[in-house]
Amino acid sequence: MGQLRVEKVQEFIKQEISKMILTELKDPRIGFVTVTRVEATGDLRSAKVYISLMGSDDQKAETWAGLTKSLGYMRAEIGKRIRMRFAPELSLHLDETLEYSARIQELILKIKQEEGNQ
Repeated sequence: MGQLRVEKVQEFIKQEISKMILTELKDPRIGFVTVTRVEATGDLRSAKVYISLMGSDDQKAETWAGLTKSLGYMRAEIGKRIRMRFAPELSLHLDETLEYSARIQELILKIKQEEGNQ
């Protein structure tokens, strides 16, 4: 399948899942979630949805549980909205790049402060 089509479908899935999480999922466990990217296979049979979670460890665990519980609903809705023969099998993956970049920023600021003190 063409790479351009796969990229368009990935972006569409990302937008629709973000919209679903924000407005349609009624699970009170789901807190602050950001869909960072979606990676679909070439045949569009499966897609990895990378999400970033904010909050304490307990809040993250509850949000993760709520999202995994609603995965079937999200797949069914994607299937309706995308109008493909097969709805891709969705799998959630934790994206820790935001936490990693915040940690790097913190270390850089610490180094600058130490250089300024010398």
